[in-house]
Formats: sequence, C-alpha cells, structure tokens
Amino acid sequence: MRKVLVLLAALSLLATAFASPAAAARPDKVTHQKVTHITRAGTTALHGGAARAVEDDEDGPDDEIRPDPEEAAEELDKQVPNSQSAAHVPSSHIPRPAGLPVVDATGGTGFNGLNHFDNRFAGTGDYANTQFSLEPPDQALCVGNGQIVESVNTVLRVRSTDGGSLSGIVPINQFFGLAPEIVRSDPLVFGDFTSDPKCYFDHDTQRWFITILQLDVDPDTGDFVGPSSVLIAVSTTANPAGAYRIFKIDTTNDGSNGTPDHEGCPCLGDQPLIGADANGFYVTTNEFPVFEDGFNGGVVYAMSKTALAAGTLPTVVLFDNLTQAEGPGYSIQPATTPFGADYATENGGTEYFLSALDFDATLDDRITTWAATNTSSLDDATPDVTLHEVTIGSEVYGQPPDAIQKDGPTPLRAALGIKDLAPLISGVKAQTEHLNLIAGNDDRMNQTVYVNGTVWGAVNTVVKTANGPTRVGLAWFIVTPRWSGDDLGADIANQGYVAVNNANALFPAIAANANGDGVIGFSLVGPSIYPSAAYARVSATSDPDAVHVVAWGEGPADGFTGYRSFGGSGTERWGDYSAAVSDENGNIWFATEYIGQSCTLNEFLNDFNCGGTRTLLANWGTFIAQVTP
Repeated sequence: MRKVLVLLAALSLLATAFASPAAAARPDKVTHQKVTHITRAGTTALHGGAARAVEDDEDGPDDEIRPDPEEAAEELDKQVPNSQSAAHVPSSHIPRPAGLPVVDATGGTGFNGLNHFDNRFAGTGDYANTQFSLEPPDQALCVGNGQIVESVNTVLRVRSTDGGSLSGIVPINQFFGLAPEIVRSDPLVFGDFTSDPKCYFDHDTQRWFITILQLDVDPDTGDFVGPSSVLIAVSTTANPAGAYRIFKIDTTNDGSNGTPDHEGCPCLGDQPLIGADANGFYVTTNEFPVFEDGFNGGVVYAMSKTALAAGTLPTVVLFDNLTQAEGPGYSIQPATTPFGADYATENGGTEYFLSALDFDATLDDRITTWAATNTSSLDDATPDVTLHEVTIGSEVYGQPPDAIQKDGPTPLRAALGIKDLAPLISGVKAQTEHLNLIAGNDDRMNQTVYVNGTVWGAVNTVVKTANGPTRVGLAWFIVTPRWSGDDLGADIANQGYVAVNNANALFPAIAANANGDGVIGFSLVGPSIYPSAAYARVSATSDPDAVHVVAWGEGPADGFTGYRSFGGSGTERWGDYSAAVSDENGNIWFATEYIGQSCTLNEFLNDFNCGGTRTLLANWGTFIAQVTP
C-alpha cells in the first residue's frame, strides 16, 4: 500500500460580485493525511459592463500576445523519464471504425457563445483594453434554473437559456479581483496569468462554482515568478450574476505556505479539472515545475461542498505521487452527477474519476477508474478519505494527428504575405504562410459524468476510416465500478467511436441526464468542412448512429498560433476541451469551438473587427447548443 501526503491546503477567502472489459489490475489505496493552515484575505467587488470595442492597435507580441505557461513549464510530455513503457499496442492496430453519416441539425436551440473579439475587448474601468489576444479558448459551461454561465480563456458571461445576456462580458482577472492581464501604458505593466476556466452548478446547494488556474508574474516583464494557485469562486445565492466568495488553493507545492515540498517546485497546477458528489467538491491538476523540465503527475484535492457553499473554509485533502499501471496519473477527470440521478453512496460516499494511460503518445487499450471513498467525512475537521484506482482493458485509442480544414478567406494569412501589411504587427516580416492545420492535441481523458452506477468519459484518438488517411476521432467509454469489500474493480459497460469519413471529430465533452440519455459535443472539421459544432447521441445500451451538426462553420481558422511569423509550426491551437452538462429538465447543453464568421482581408481592413467577430490575430468562436434527448 502506497502512502501519500494529504493536507489541509492553504486557502485564502475573498468575496466578489458578478454584476449585470478486461481483468482488473491490482487496486491501490492511499489514505495518509495532514492538516495545515487556512487564511482569509479581505473582500473585493466586480463591476462587469458590456464588452468594450476599441481599435486593436496590434502593438506587437509584448503588448498583444502572452506566452502560454505550458511553453515556460514544458507542455505535458507523457514520456516521463523512468516511468514510460514501450507502445502498449502495435501501430497496426489503429482503430478503424465505420464512418458515421453527417446530418444537419441547425434547426434546434443554439446560439453563438463568446468569441475572440469578445475576449480581447472585454473589461470596463481599469480593466478596459487590458486583455491579451490568445488561443485556444478552452470552454467552460454550467446550466441551471434557466441560466447559463459560459466562460473561455479569459472571460465569462451569464446568459439565459434563450441566449439573452444577464451580465456583461467580464475578464477573468476582473471577476477574481486580480491585476489586469496587461496595462498598455509606457512602460507596460503585466498582471496575473489566468487560464483553463471550469464551471459547475450544484443543484443541492443552489450554488455556482467557477475555477481558474492562476500564476504570479513580474509586473515589469510578465515573467512567471513561481507561486501559483487554483482559484474557486462560489456564488452566495442561486443567482449566477450576483455575489461570489473566492477561495484560493496554493498549488506552488515547494514547501512554502504549508504546501508539500515536491520535486522541482515551485510548480504550476495545470489544467484544473472539477467534479462533485453528494459531499465533496474536487479539483485535480497536472503538476509541472515552473523553472525546470519535468512532470510530477496528477494531484487530487478534495473538500467539503457544503462548506464552500456556506462560505466557510473547508479542510482540503490532497493526494499526490499518484501512479497508474506503469506510469504517472495524469488528467484525472472527476465526475459530476446530473440533476435527479443518484449519487454513489457506497463506502461512506464515493466520488469517481477516469483517466487515460497512453504514456508514450502512441496507442493504448487501457483506462483507469479512480474512486475517493468516505467522502461524507469531508465535513469533519479531520476527514478520512481514501483514494483507490484500478486499471482495466478498453478499446484501442491513441495519439491523434492534426486536422486538415477547408480553405477559404484568411485575413491574417493574407496580411502576413503582403510586404506593406505585415509590418502592421510589430516585428513581423512578410512571408508566405500555408493554411493552418488544427491541433488534435493528445488523448488525455476529457469531461466525466457519473449516472446510474456508471462513469462516462471520452478522449481524442487517431482513427482510420474506410476511404481516407488517418484522422482525429473520438473514443468513448462507459464504465461500471464494482466493489469487493474496500477493493475497487471496474468493467466496460459500453464503448465505441465517433468518426466521420475523411473528416475529423475532436475535443469531446460527454454529458448524460438522469435517464441515462447521453450526448457527446465536439468540433467537426475536414478538407471540405470549415470548423463546425456537432454532437452524437450515446447511452449505456446504444451507440451513436449519426453526427448532428448544430452550427456549420463559415470560414477557416485563421489564428496566430499556427503561423511561422509568430513561431508556429503550421498547426493552430484548438481548445484543450469542450464542455457539456444536463439541466434540471433533462436537456443536454454543450459548448464547443467553431468558426462562426467569414471575412476577407479587405473586409477586415474596412472595419478592423469583421462585425465584432475577430481581430487581425485570431477568429475563433464558440457555439452553445441544447439537445433534447
């Protein structure tokens, strides 16, 4: 039995307002715990007005583009030294699913979500014109009581389910009371780096939870200086456009401020993922040293949901040094449970998680089920929670390729190829650029849901359909956990693929209602398809029969992250994740990235925003759709 550190993570509390089927491997159990201090740190208020549309001065990379922390702290490299094995599945076993038909579903309920222009020009008062241009958006979504909180990197907005705005478009830093991303003064002043928003509405407590990754920076240079945190905003009422309390989990983990002393830290708790059961709220991170190469694996934080909802500081239990099979735990996705479905109550309350196991970025045929038990003790001063894991066999999945998109109007690409226009962007020289590919990223586990005794999840994967080369598809899994005493086992209840002949389905978000009706939302793109928003239906007893397109793309992705002029390699970043959730009426909502505009260079030069959809540097958008099972 491995022993790992469990602690009461350092938290500080503020307040803010948001206005206007295979044999199981050996199970593992870890349960040591430790308590450390909590602090409180005053109050703040947010004044969120409408997005401010001003001319994009495009003053150059130092002013317009902030580096991704994964570039500074190294991107998730699953070939961790001394922990990876050779490819688990031969390359000849690339999945070859039948391609699903594509049908038009644009007549349903849906509307455009936040886009790049919204993100760049959000903010009022001291936060006006303080946002960077960035890619990818990374989509957060939660729905309840006829209201929606939508967020992307790095803004958020409250809407009604008919698409009406209930708040302005508010910068994440403004919402959390942090320093603006950048003050375009002379000299420039840099503020907190924030990224990877997530959102959850808890029907039990009628509270909204919003989380974000945060890193401290040098205000003079914008360089990371070491400390990092996960911020958790919890509404004080059922109104998502009202007041929030903010909690801070210190993820630096270098032994300071009562944190554990992990190798290579100060560290970044990258891509915080969230979930909840009847008792607890859960955050997991991938831990990277900020100033050194390396990967410390996944970290799990567990805390009382009711304490957060009541505005009191909970005891936070931390699990670290996590392993699965022959490698590290990573992207350990906690589950949520839809309204009306039963929570897992066995073993004193149980929260389930799923993760993938492709350590060498090739192919694998295993996934891991995790379970935190005795979660009812999270309300105690000294919780007694145990984390279990079991690796099981699954269908084959593996590292996806990049996706080809349909060609069309690309103002940024055109400007970069014109000698007199390229200098509009400081430091950029004219050169011929090719149409961007769209990043398939990797095959980490995406969003997870627990319903009717099963845990659902999905990943990006390489697929090869009948009449084309390798493309990006989706592998989905429905897992049934089982217990023998306090030993965890699991079996595959259903699994399958979503693939389209000669096209790409990527970045799945899976959700189900209490009846077990499920939907996977994702982006669809191909040589004859602009980046579009689509979904497929799934359940524990049925497989998808079609890909339903709710919003057809109107043009190609034309963002700076792919072009050589900005240090790209020809592949544009395309969100680490989409989002999906069931509402109290059993409808499934999902949000995903797509391109909802078409704009030529001449049209862009005419108004410099193409009708409020883009800046010169990027044109990503998002689409929010409702599916009635």
